[in-house]
Amino acid sequence: MMHLHLSWTLLVYLVIFSSRDSSCFASEFTFELPDNEKQCFYEVREKDEECLLEYQVVSGGKYDVDIQVRDPGNRVIHQDTKKQYDTFTWKTSASGAFTFCFSNEFSSFSHKVIFFGISCGDDPMLGGEDDDRPGAMTQMEANTLAIFESLKAVISYQTHFRLNEFTGRRVANGLHNRVLWWSVGEIIVLLSVGVGQVLLVRSFFSDRKNVGSSGPGGKVRIGV
Repeated sequence: MMHLHLSWTLLVYLVIFSSRDSSCFASEFTFELPDNEKQCFYEVREKDEECLLEYQVVSGGKYDVDIQVRDPGNRVIHQDTKKQYDTFTWKTSASGAFTFCFSNEFSSFSHKVIFFGISCGDDPMLGGEDDDRPGAMTQMEANTLAIFESLKAVISYQTHFRLNEFTGRRVANGLHNRVLWWSVGEIIVLLSVGVGQVLLVRSFFSDRKNVGSSGPGGKVRIGV
C-alpha cells in the first residue's frame, strides 16, 4: 500500500512538471527549404531570457544552409554560412520578436529539409514559483527532480537519434538507387557486347561471296 501511495505521489509531481505553464518555452520545427529561397521564423520573447537555438540539415544537397538571427531592433546577433548543424546560445537584450532566417539561395537545384528547435527560460521549480518553504527539498522531491532531468535528456537524445536515423535512411535510399541504375546500365552494356560478339562471329562464317563456283562448260570461275 505504501508503494502505491509513493507511485501516485511521484506521478502527480511528474504531471506538474510536464504540464506546468511557466517561463520555460521550447518548440521544434521541421520544414522544407526549396532552392533559391529564404524562409524566416519569428518568436516573441521577453528581456533577459536565456535562449538556445539548435538546427540541423537532415537532407538535401551537401547538407548545408545559411542562417541569420536578428533581435527586435533588426540587429544581427548571429550569422553563419553553409553549416550542416550548429547551436547558438544568447541572452535576450530586449523584449520583442526575434527573427530566425534560413537561406538556400546559394543552391540552384537542391532543396533542403531542416530541423531547428528553440528553447528559452528556466525550468520550473519544484512546487512552483510561489513555494517559499524553508529548508532543503525532501527525498521525494529530489528524486522527482532527478527523474525530470533524466527525462529531458532522454527527449533530447531521442530527437537527435531520429534526425540521424532520417539522414541515414535518405543516404541509404540514394545509394540504393544509384547502385540499382548502375547495375541496370552494366546489364545493358553486357547484353549489347554479347549480341555484338555473336553477330561478329556469325559474320565470319556467312557465305556472302561465291569464292569458288562452277561456270559454263564445267570451268571453275574464281570470284564473281
